[in-house]
Amino acid sequence: MKRRVVTVFGGSGFLGRHLVRRLAADGAIVRVAVRDTEAAQFLKISGDVGQIVPVAVDITDPPLAAAAAAEADAVVNLVGILWERGRRTFERVHAEGAANVARAAAAAGVGRLVHVSAIGASGDSPSAYARTKAAGEAAVLEAFPEATIVRPSVVFGPEDKFFNLFAGLARLSPALPVFGCPFPPKVTLFSGGAALRVDLFGDGGTKFQPVYVGDVAEGIMKILADPQTRGQVFELGGPTVYSFKELMELMLAEIGRKRILLPVPFAIARMEAWFLEKLPQPLLTRDQVRLLERDNVVGGEARTFEDLGIEPAAAETILPTYLRRFRRPGRRNLRPA
Repeated sequence: MKRRVVTVFGGSGFLGRHLVRRLAADGAIVRVAVRDTEAAQFLKISGDVGQIVPVAVDITDPPLAAAAAAEADAVVNLVGILWERGRRTFERVHAEGAANVARAAAAAGVGRLVHVSAIGASGDSPSAYARTKAAGEAAVLEAFPEATIVRPSVVFGPEDKFFNLFAGLARLSPALPVFGCPFPPKVTLFSGGAALRVDLFGDGGTKFQPVYVGDVAEGIMKILADPQTRGQVFELGGPTVYSFKELMELMLAEIGRKRILLPVPFAIARMEAWFLEKLPQPLLTRDQVRLLERDNVVGGEARTFEDLGIEPAAAETILPTYLRRFRRPGRRNLRPA
């Protein structure tokens, strides 16, 4: 019996490694299409000999994308970038690259195409990241109308760049930012003006619905297995919506550290980002600040995990499995109070 072949573009990344392992466990032959095949070698031990095959591909090169999709039964595109550098622009990767993959899949007669985008993808977004994500979705559906679009919220897990980043900062810094707080702060007068209360945080800043990476990977597996998901759009978020402030408090409670939370209005964040985006690996960019200006939560009319029969894990149950290393020495085996 012929084993199905699945090409995963961007398969060595955060979400990709979880998906590749599931595909291999399900018996598929997996082509891991990446720019750096050496960085993908670690995945080979997740399957039998010859089952997981890294192949060198740049999705901005149509012939290479076509070669990776040839004779595949299914294609999954996970490629995305968080900031621009040189020729690796949002437009080239999110829009042109996505179009190249979809055209390659259509030309190869691939049965299923799953394109991973992001919650917040919109042509009228102030963020170039979100606008090009929307352009990529449109290009994919034009080339491959039965493609399934998956839009996750902020994805967390052992290798994430969200909780790990802020937990690492909490080791070094006495304060952490809370983005999206009101400016000027809200001032409330009491007792005829004799007393006042200053609200620095408002509703806690930008809202997120963080989703566990394993649940997103499992969602893609369910989509690939169900023909009824063709041409559908899924927005995948965890069971709880948090404000930025609540996420910082949740992380700090898990690592057992007390830090000052600083309210950062978007105007100030943009000024900080002007400097930070010049780092080799930016901690924050002005475009990311523009992205933070809109909440990152599942839409009310979207198909969700419920439609896939998946109950997503709560952040509170997963964070202890990988943030322990950020606790103080001697307290890493203790549960936070």
